[in-house]
Amino acid sequence: MILNKDKALKIADFLLQIKAVKLQPSEPFTWASGMKSPIYCDNRKTLSFPQIRTAIRQTFAEQITEHFSNIEVIAGVATGGIAIGALVAEELGLPFIYVRSSAKAHGLGNQIEGEYQEGQRVVVIEDLISTGGSSLKAVEALRDGGINVLGLAAIFTYGFEIADKNFAAANCEYITLSDYDHLLEQADKANYIPSNEIDSLKKWKVDPENWNK
Repeated sequence: MILNKDKALKIADFLLQIKAVKLQPSEPFTWASGMKSPIYCDNRKTLSFPQIRTAIRQTFAEQITEHFSNIEVIAGVATGGIAIGALVAEELGLPFIYVRSSAKAHGLGNQIEGEYQEGQRVVVIEDLISTGGSSLKAVEALRDGGINVLGLAAIFTYGFEIADKNFAAANCEYITLSDYDHLLEQADKANYIPSNEIDSLKKWKVDPENWNK
């Protein structure tokens, strides 16, 4: 869910400026799954740009406060959500924890790192949502730890229908600062890509698996 269109376009512009998001329909990327994609997203790059990092941190804080109530802890998803999650926690003056993809095989065997109490109200921070699978594994781990997950907030989502279905099935609400549709709108408006490539980019979201066949 996008809460503010103007801010979604602004965040999209930031991501395009620094090439955290790259659009190459004529030279598609190959994802780990083998799927061809006209977009590559690495939101960790935002951490290298103080002005953009600050804008993202502040926008997260504003929208989380607006949408969720009585938040007690911020939780980051390893690895992309750890740094930005800590920044958001600092902005809100809240404790921070993070969730590993799996429990450690040594030491205390923790999957959740940091200090928390059972029943605390948590918002989870993620950098990117594709299908939602890894994000929801973190949500599940937090719930298994007795934590009350209010929802999840991410910088960007591709807007796949499967992600909406997965979050709905997990009964987990999520918001994002920007998404694929706003990214294309901003890319077209600011001439980041030729206008004749927009149709191809729109078709990818509708049927990504068969887009390049």
